[in-house]
Amino acid sequence: MHDEPQPGPARERKLSAAGDRPWWKSPSLMVNWKALIRLSVTLSVLLLAFCFSPYVPRDLRSNGEVADCRQAPSLIPIHNQELWGKANELIDGENFKLEAVKSLQMAVRIRTESFDNMEEIGEDTRWLIFKDFRSYLEDRFPFVHSSLDLTPVNTHGLFYQWKGSDSKLKPILLAAHQDVVPVDNSTLESWTYPPFEGHYDGERIWGRGSSDDKSQLISILSAIELLLEQGFRPTRTVLLAFGFDEEASGFHGAQHLAEHIKSVYGHDGIAMIVDEGAGFYNLGGAMLAIPGVTEKGMYNVRIEVGGPGGHSSMPPKHTTIGILAEILTKLEEQPFPSRITADHPVSALAQCLIPNVKVVPSVLQPILRIPAFLLKFQLARDVVGWWFRDVSLLRSLVPTTQSIDMTRGGVKYNALPETAWAVINHRVSVTSSLSAVQERYEDILKPLARKHGMPFEAFGERIADGSSPYYLIVSNATAHGVDPAPFSPTRPEDAPFQLLSGTIKATYSVHRHLKNVDEVVVAPGMMPGNTDTRYYWDLSRHIFRYNHHYGGTKPDPSANGIHTVNEFIAADVLVESIRFFTTLILNADENEL
Repeated sequence: MHDEPQPGPARERKLSAAGDRPWWKSPSLMVNWKALIRLSVTLSVLLLAFCFSPYVPRDLRSNGEVADCRQAPSLIPIHNQELWGKANELIDGENFKLEAVKSLQMAVRIRTESFDNMEEIGEDTRWLIFKDFRSYLEDRFPFVHSSLDLTPVNTHGLFYQWKGSDSKLKPILLAAHQDVVPVDNSTLESWTYPPFEGHYDGERIWGRGSSDDKSQLISILSAIELLLEQGFRPTRTVLLAFGFDEEASGFHGAQHLAEHIKSVYGHDGIAMIVDEGAGFYNLGGAMLAIPGVTEKGMYNVRIEVGGPGGHSSMPPKHTTIGILAEILTKLEEQPFPSRITADHPVSALAQCLIPNVKVVPSVLQPILRIPAFLLKFQLARDVVGWWFRDVSLLRSLVPTTQSIDMTRGGVKYNALPETAWAVINHRVSVTSSLSAVQERYEDILKPLARKHGMPFEAFGERIADGSSPYYLIVSNATAHGVDPAPFSPTRPEDAPFQLLSGTIKATYSVHRHLKNVDEVVVAPGMMPGNTDTRYYWDLSRHIFRYNHHYGGTKPDPSANGIHTVNEFIAADVLVESIRFFTTLILNADENEL
């Protein structure tokens, strides 16, 4: 028999304190006031929508869909319908899938890693592997290399021209990159299969580059090889641009490719560009394709704190590392504001997502059918931002982000470091700018500099003076920053986006043998990272970042190992990607752009 524990003095004091609380502060009634405010605002906006919905102008609706999310119809080739049908029959075959898998396996086995510190071509032997990769492509795709004009750009950049019969038509450009993220040897034991083995387990192809981005490159070449085998000759010129250092910012590859293409086709000489990007996902029961119509900027900032060194047995009140830690903590405590403005792509994405998410209670569906009306108000856009806050990718799409990626200070355990520094990577919001990031550093760090009496210099300008022996310098960590990309037009009258949307729908439906061709919804999205298209802005106003890959129920690129261990792609996804590019080329050939 065990006696019940008796409350001791500490327990009695706790109970007494609880009993002295007002009833509204009782632990059982404690309220998350922020959550309550969010709930109240949400209900108010929904009530506003419910009350005013009968008075919404008719031009905001289109067959039950909001005007800003009007969907393009499924688009299939008409003049080349017979050829397209035959191509689809071949793509459906088991032998075609196995050959596609083999093409990607062999590509993965060629270790085309690109590193941040690579020297010029001809000086750094690590570039030579791309010569092997080009030789492999020439052997694997004989029709492509006997029918298309290939121009090496800066040695390893590959620029193909598939000349069309009508030179008056602007060409389309399909892009991908040959290089892959390096594999850290310390992670090798974490890989299920060796990263450059290209292992196929009957369902997935494993290895570095299998998804990012050799699958796109192999899909493009496989589609063209297939069309050439069927005797297709294009009316509209098709261009291919394959960079070789996208993972290291594209200075040697895409930058030179862009200059060459512009010299041949001129400013805005390309009808549309499709490069790597997001795919399609099952979000809340709705199948949603999200081609990126813009991408965030990128900015690396270096923070350095300097001061006197000395013996660690006689430390000052503050050290360089201590002050740097305080600075970094202050920055993380004040993240960039997250607001969905009217012109932000996430606003357009919400208009497509909200009325199609099947997990929304049916009683709210009539209200959520009119987000175009609601999203005219910043308050409603803030509510949408709250809804998205728990989805990591969506949350990262809106504000400028900050990631402290590198820190260094000190060389010995008993010596005070004279300098300590950190590098912070920013992905700059598409509604912000590099100058706005600089201003934020000045605003947040100026009070800290004054607190410690430190001279403070930011981006080449003296911000504050001080008499302290310590100093603070904020500067560019790299030679280049990238501003956010221009927005590609997505209105119903903008033919390139409609062609892309219709091709996505047709590919999705045909691959699954569906009768309902509108099962997938296409919504404009954005890339939180940067692609080779950062150099292609002058070539076309219509740039889309899209892989026709099924990404499951979470729009998380790392889910299939991109930039980490165990990268893979499903064989069925690879085959569907080939079908997509086959359909896209044929659709672009017979539609106005």
